[in-house]
Amino acid sequence: MTVNPLLAACPVPAAETEHVLLGHGSGGQLSAGLLREVILPAFGAGADSEQAPLEDAAVVSLDTAEVVMSTDSFVVDPLFFPGGDIGALAVHGTVNDLAMMGAMPRALAVAFIIEEGFGLDELSRVCRSLGQAARAAGVQVVTGDTKVVGRGAADRLFITTTGIGERLPTARPSASRVRPGDVLLLSGPIGRHGITILSTRSSLGFESEIASDSQPLHRVVAAATAAGGDAVRAMRDPTRGGVASALNELAAASGVGVVVEETALPVPGPVAAACDLLGLDVLHVANEGCLLAFVAPESADDVLAAMRSRPESAGAVRIGQAVAEHPRRVVVRTSVGATRVLDMLVGEQLPRIC
Repeated sequence: MTVNPLLAACPVPAAETEHVLLGHGSGGQLSAGLLREVILPAFGAGADSEQAPLEDAAVVSLDTAEVVMSTDSFVVDPLFFPGGDIGALAVHGTVNDLAMMGAMPRALAVAFIIEEGFGLDELSRVCRSLGQAARAAGVQVVTGDTKVVGRGAADRLFITTTGIGERLPTARPSASRVRPGDVLLLSGPIGRHGITILSTRSSLGFESEIASDSQPLHRVVAAATAAGGDAVRAMRDPTRGGVASALNELAAASGVGVVVEETALPVPGPVAAACDLLGLDVLHVANEGCLLAFVAPESADDVLAAMRSRPESAGAVRIGQAVAEHPRRVVVRTSVGATRVLDMLVGEQLPRIC
């Protein structure tokens, strides 16, 4: 039997509507359908829109020469968890990285790596959440990419987001600007994201009492810098590695010592209980919705009040200060008056936390 190759049909079930296929990453009809029916509508765009044709790159108009750019990849497991999901997290993570440099988000690029067989309903749910999070943050998804890999070559779904932001004129935060005497502020409770992910992944039961703190922080930064201006020396969101890693990075970059008051740390009861049970130090647990800020002492009260005026940081507190002693080292003053060195985490305590 002779087969005319021009008449041969591609063995891809074009009518498949439940799972992602390798063909969805081929650049052909399935790819176009995935963009048109699942991805673009979630971001408020359409493949057939004359106002927004599909180009190879996006043009972004900025009013300032101070452009800030950041990129981050997200491999969190599970994909959905109390307080968020990988889609919203992919927006919040990059928006917050921009914010820590005093920048307001203006545009996002989103790239998906999808495992063959991943449910289209789950992908649609992630895309909708990502789009909603972007709109809530006031940032547009302007470009992106989608790749599909074979079964086993990836675990369901990975997302990379790249953000462009404009730096606020009053903001000059930098890890190298912390000085002895600067006051250390924390915008809210710690440990919620890491414990939520660990508990949900391992069915420990703590997730019924707590939820991830995943949220955008750029409006908190805008309020803080409006109140303190250049006195806001440095900011950092304590994600992987928690407060410990963030403070050690800042101490090393500025050459100062840092003292943290253990009794001032806002730790939710369920988080403290989980850490005690699992043998974890809450200062090493990841967060996705709080920030650390070093502020010149004369402006600390004003900045703290401004942070507390925002719902995202209503629980902001003063937790320590920068000192000239023990440069490049972070210590915790415990509830009994003793001190302990707070090092960065060695190895991986909670894998795939974000």
